[in-house]
Amino acid sequence: MMKATYKMAKIHMLALSMLALTFFRCAPDDFQKLDEGKWQLTWSDDFNGNAGQLPDAAKWTYDIGTGQGGWGNQELQSYTDSPNNVSMDGEGNLVITAIRNGNSFTSARINTKGLFTQQYGRFEARLKTPYGPGIWPAFWMLGANIETVNWPQCGEIDIMELRGQEPHIIHGTIHGPGYSGGQPDYQRLCPDRCQVRHGIPRFRY
Repeated sequence: MMKATYKMAKIHMLALSMLALTFFRCAPDDFQKLDEGKWQLTWSDDFNGNAGQLPDAAKWTYDIGTGQGGWGNQELQSYTDSPNNVSMDGEGNLVITAIRNGNSFTSARINTKGLFTQQYGRFEARLKTPYGPGIWPAFWMLGANIETVNWPQCGEIDIMELRGQEPHIIHGTIHGPGYSGGQPDYQRLCPDRCQVRHGIPRFRY
């Protein structure tokens, strides 16, 4: 049996009392400083449950199976809601574990579908990821209307993706109509794996 673990802790969603959003392109500044916003915490999970316990069912749900309904990426693993694949460690972390048994694999995908939505704000999580061929941990958001308009019309924001065979690169990508899959609208690359493996990927929208 072989295992690879993915730790998540302290996921926070915050919102500004007022937001104005503008997209534009310009030459990069030598230094950028964002004014401090008056953030208000609207959702969080610090995973403070007992070791071996599933995450809070009022906050999290699961993708089950191999993505036959169209949500998968032809992964080899089957996703479960088993504590063997997804559970808290008793130290304020949620641990997602990929397990190999012979030629089969199991892992977990959790999401807030049907339980929490927010259009604007700041989304962040503290993550520690594994790396190596076949590993692809990610932290991302999908439009809440995915059931009615499907992907990519619903939109997708990948806050953090780590392809295991490229452990020195962290991807951040936006998908939508006309710019999805291998042709996204934006991609951010982070050259320092150590900063991200022990850091806080965040997105402000």
